[in-house]
Amino acid sequence: MRLIGEILTEICDLSGDKLTEALNTQEEKGGRIGEILIRQKAILETDLLKGLAVQYNMEFRPTLPVNDLKINFAEITPIQFLKKFSMVPVITPDTAFIAINDPTQFQPLDDLRNMLKMNSIETVLAPHSSIISTINFIYDMSGDSAEQVIQDMNEESDLILSEIEGAGDLLDDTSDAPIIKLVNLMLSQSVKARASDIHIESTQHRLKIRHRVDGILYDMLSPPKHVQSALVSRIKVMASLNIAEKRLPQDGRIEIRIGDKNVDILVSTIPTSCGERVVLRLLDKTKVLITVSDLGMPEDNLREFNRLISASHGIILVTGPTGSGKTTTLYGALSTIHNTNINIITIEDPVEYQIDGIGQIQVNPKIDLTFATGLRSIVRQDPDVILVGEIRDAETAEIAIQSALTGHRVFSTLHTNDAASAITRLTDMGIEPFLVTSSVLAILAQRLVRVICPDCKEEYIPDGQSLKNIGISPEILVGRKLYRGRGCQNCFNTGYSGRTGIFELMVLDDGLQSLILQTSDSNAIKQKAMEKGMVTLREDGARKIVQGVTTIEEVFRVTYQ
Repeated sequence: MRLIGEILTEICDLSGDKLTEALNTQEEKGGRIGEILIRQKAILETDLLKGLAVQYNMEFRPTLPVNDLKINFAEITPIQFLKKFSMVPVITPDTAFIAINDPTQFQPLDDLRNMLKMNSIETVLAPHSSIISTINFIYDMSGDSAEQVIQDMNEESDLILSEIEGAGDLLDDTSDAPIIKLVNLMLSQSVKARASDIHIESTQHRLKIRHRVDGILYDMLSPPKHVQSALVSRIKVMASLNIAEKRLPQDGRIEIRIGDKNVDILVSTIPTSCGERVVLRLLDKTKVLITVSDLGMPEDNLREFNRLISASHGIILVTGPTGSGKTTTLYGALSTIHNTNINIITIEDPVEYQIDGIGQIQVNPKIDLTFATGLRSIVRQDPDVILVGEIRDAETAEIAIQSALTGHRVFSTLHTNDAASAITRLTDMGIEPFLVTSSVLAILAQRLVRVICPDCKEEYIPDGQSLKNIGISPEILVGRKLYRGRGCQNCFNTGYSGRTGIFELMVLDDGLQSLILQTSDSNAIKQKAMEKGMVTLREDGARKIVQGVTTIEEVFRVTYQ
């Protein structure tokens, strides 16, 4: 048998010096030469597998098929065994083989062949990541799916109805009742898909469950209509809500653990003419809190924003519609400036993420703890920085402005379409223009756009009208390429994976302050800010299109007015 070092030197241009260095390391510390070369970044894993394929006279497959896979072996083969030895049976109508990552694992390979009762099945080499991905895919498919539970409900509707009428099944977490199984699967599938919300919606004749991934709602399940009452009751039990009260809206909270994730779920129910409608907001508590530099802000805006959030006093407003990432930006600002020298207090509705060392207050209108009343109490707590979740009324706006004028840094949000409209909104609330100009430092408008999936990213040539609509001139594209996502298994065939921000930062300098004292017309204010160099939301989006981050359709979707 030829030596692997000799084979690698031939097939991947491994230099003699690198091989000698690896052989010396092997002599000193032991280990396998291929793994040492990978650790030293002299070769890639695929190079080693190609070399082993030559050495052992085996086939190398860089990818494994996922269509039409037979998964019945999952019942007799432990997933831990396959993952430990990095091997997986791949059986389709056209082919059958065992993919392995290490051809020297003879005994586990024989054990797997015996389990499958397929002693003559072919063996191929494949990357470790492909094998693990295929194992996860097969065992996800082999378990009870929400769709299967729903099918069972349809087939055995009489039995299901008798089971769900008793409250005992709903209260028993370990029960095998279909409703409990359905709720658990619905939650776990949504967490796996990185969903931010789950909507349970009813019409006169049907029930529909959708979840929101990267800001877009997708159909998820359609359970039979007769399970609606039990499904809503199960969620109410988990959220400690009153299951008998179906005429009034209710809000609650659920804490669950799915795999290695701790997830907080905010539950909201409202009565409709076709029964109760439920929305669940999923908050992953294991997510690492991001800083301002992780938001996707352009370098020039980032420098200016970091300077502004470190100012001694004044208001910084973040604006945008619901779900545009305003709270995330404010949390990013707090985590950037947070240290032991300053006292930070927040009042939020709801408190989405806990931050160590920061006092966070939850709004509770039932006991008259509103943004305005909470803010009055906060200013007596000697804060340096105050975060107000949202300025909803004139009273909250006035207290926030007074806090800024008396030496506090205040961060808050408003629901407006762009930065200039925030000035109009404040004056509409009855705030005097001179108070706005003397307290507000800057306004940041933002949107979230979906990022092109890196696994199925492809070049394409857009039509001229699309480029014109978004404000990209053909001259800018000279020597550049535009991209879009083709759609693959990893991005659920959407072509997108994850989101980033596009931003419009309007700093209130002397020129803008003078204009605001004369008029609150948002168009005039925006025009003046653009003359002074402000980059608009659509212009920032165009930058990210040219950089290959997102697509024309995405930027147009979130900036179209």
